[in-house]
Amino acid sequence: MHTVSVMVEGGVPVLVHSTGHSLDGLQVSQGESSTTEPDEGPSPITPEGKELLWGLGAFLVLLVAMRLYLVPKLKEGMQRRYGKVVSDLEHAEEMRDAARLEVAKYETQLAAVRAEAAGRIDAARQVLDRERTDRINEANAAIAARRSAAASEAEAARIAVSASMEDAVESVAARLIELSTGRRPDEATVRRAVAELTTTGARA
Repeated sequence: MHTVSVMVEGGVPVLVHSTGHSLDGLQVSQGESSTTEPDEGPSPITPEGKELLWGLGAFLVLLVAMRLYLVPKLKEGMQRRYGKVVSDLEHAEEMRDAARLEVAKYETQLAAVRAEAAGRIDAARQVLDRERTDRINEANAAIAARRSAAASEAEAARIAVSASMEDAVESVAARLIELSTGRRPDEATVRRAVAELTTTGARA
């Protein structure tokens, strides 16, 4: 068991006295005082020579490795990347040009199809117009023929009716003359008289 007294002078601890038999392997008597400088040890900031050599060696090895291996690989990768980008751009340009050609070809074909369709529509319209005109003409001709036939039939019927009426009138007139005079009149005279009367009535 011992006791140590320490005094600080100028920021440096100083051993003043110690009571006991030993202090860090030193024999100190009671009442004695001694002054010693403390051991601060190595500086944590200042590097040692070995550390400098190891750091310099590692930096040189890294520099040589980068100069001989990493930089060429990096340049090669960048060149491959640049070549791929350029190739992709050229391929995209080719695809765009091909697409433009396809679009132009499609538009040309579409215009040709539209023109052909318009021509066919016009031809079909002309054919329909001709067929309609022909049918109208045929219908008009049929109607005219039917009208002519009907007129001919009506005229024939009228003539037949007129002849029948004249015969009837002749018979009646001959019978009346026979009844009134007591003798049969001449048929030619009666027919002529009836014809004159019929012609006069038709004119009136």
